[in-house]
Amino acid sequence: MYKLVATDLDGTLLNSDHQLDPFTVATVRRLAESGVQFVIATGRHYCDVAGIRDVLGIRPYLVTSNGARVHAPDDTMIHSRNLSDEAVRRLVQPEIVGDHGRVIVNLFADDAWLIDRDAPELLAFHQDSGFRYEIIDMCAHDGFDIAKVLYIGDPSDLAPIAARLESEFGDALYVTYSLPDCLEVMTSNVSKGRALRFVLGRLQMHASHCVAFGDNMNDIDLLETAGHPFMMNNANPDLIARLPFVPRIGNNFEAGVAHHLRKLFSLTDEITAS
Repeated sequence: MYKLVATDLDGTLLNSDHQLDPFTVATVRRLAESGVQFVIATGRHYCDVAGIRDVLGIRPYLVTSNGARVHAPDDTMIHSRNLSDEAVRRLVQPEIVGDHGRVIVNLFADDAWLIDRDAPELLAFHQDSGFRYEIIDMCAHDGFDIAKVLYIGDPSDLAPIAARLESEFGDALYVTYSLPDCLEVMTSNVSKGRALRFVLGRLQMHASHCVAFGDNMNDIDLLETAGHPFMMNNANPDLIARLPFVPRIGNNFEAGVAHHLRKLFSLTDEITAS
């Protein structure tokens, strides 16, 4: 019945250190070797996810920047949606971000992670891939070829940004939280669910054959698209309230996805968790 597994990374497939547990790696490789196909669906940058994929040792489809980019298993970009240049130039302005300087502004270009200041604490999220940022003057950027704008800050500083975006752009943008301190902005026809439907169409596969795992608000339509959605026990309470009928499984910090996959696919070979 199950032919495709679509999974988020942070808070889902990755552990609390934002890395892959060896038990998870072994389980995913075992399924891939048996012919199960995978989609990694995340807000992370493609270059970052490619590094994580290499640690997994499989060749999945990569849905990145919350669906603004889709790469085939051979790394060919097969789907791309950018924010307009004008929107990007506006999204980095102090009138949107706030002039207090507390919010970190990031841009995701095709091959680069651009940031408005040095923030070495963020590199802990990218230990498996080694992906690093480039510091730029945001207001000098032309806005070209940007898949995503990411604001990182205290939730109390992000909420006014979300309100300003709603007021000024309405439904012209897709605005979502990947973590309570991460507000992500893409163009309106982007989402993980749309990207998953694109991959399903390419594979000529029905959603009823797809299992999906997620934990946060940017996973809503990923879970709504898959025929067999599952939510992490550590999921955002707002996601639990939004999708109350989606079954909850284990925690990301206990390799919950791997353990549930072993149940779904009736894997009985011995793999030692560590």
